[in-house]
Amino acid sequence: MTNKTSLVDSIRAASREMVRELGFMESTLASTSYSPSAVHTLMEVAAQGAMTSAQLVGFLGLDKSSVSRMVGKLVAWGEVAEEAASDDGRAKQLSLTAKGRRTVEKIHAFGQMQVVNALSHMNPSQQQAVAQGLAAYADGLKAHRLGSGLSKQNAPEIRTGYQPGLVGRVAEMHATFYSAHSGFGQFFESKVASGVAEFAGRLSEPCNRVWTANLNGRIVGSLAVDGDDLGDNKAHLRWFILDDGCRGTGVGRQMMAEAMNFCDIRGFAETHLWTFKGLDAARKLYESCGFQLVHEEEGSNWGTPVTEQQFVRVASSA
Repeated sequence: MTNKTSLVDSIRAASREMVRELGFMESTLASTSYSPSAVHTLMEVAAQGAMTSAQLVGFLGLDKSSVSRMVGKLVAWGEVAEEAASDDGRAKQLSLTAKGRRTVEKIHAFGQMQVVNALSHMNPSQQQAVAQGLAAYADGLKAHRLGSGLSKQNAPEIRTGYQPGLVGRVAEMHATFYSAHSGFGQFFESKVASGVAEFAGRLSEPCNRVWTANLNGRIVGSLAVDGDDLGDNKAHLRWFILDDGCRGTGVGRQMMAEAMNFCDIRGFAETHLWTFKGLDAARKLYESCGFQLVHEEEGSNWGTPVTEQQFVRVASSA
């Protein structure tokens, strides 16, 4: 069994267990007398304030006839009210009744209790991982159904400057990726951690800056420009890494663009970076930003023999 097959099977098994534990195998959901689709309809109408049945079809991913029958039942039960849309008299605008608002409050209370109880069995790091992973997984399922990319609400936010957990997360992301890619171990992780920790103490210098990609309160990417390290008006691009789930989303290119803009504004004559042969996607991004390979050689400075590469970007005005 390949690693990818094992991962897929693991996710499918967890998904089945979640369906059972959340109560979707029952005929009713969230301690109500309504079906799962009816409960989701009430929640979407509440979240949007008012919407049409056609809009519900898109939100729920159900066919028109199923939504029409379900809306008819909710109207009959006094949960939803229908009235002509202000911009189109042929369309019916849906909104919650007073009874519907009370029902949604109970649904939210039940759901929050489920989440709080589950989170109580996890440490903070696991809680953040669950929030990030579920958001990315749900977004991936939706993107496949709609034939689109990462949704904006689940796209990482880019921030600058130090934030709590920076040193540990940058070291963790590097250790996780390069352990799988290059067989690096404790020596590499310790060297990254000590380097980031030393650099963090110099972030007050205007020639130094760090960018992080953040998703659901968790650092999922990093990139730094060290203007002190090389001297001679040369910048050192360091610690460019993204969590697996964020690769291919464009956030790495955004971070690189901000870093290159910073280097240009600061007036660095050259920007250098060191990496390893075989990271083809990263190399393509570097070269698109003006970097050129100037040197490569076999080395074991990181604990395992690899082909180290040096790239240089020369400022256009230099």
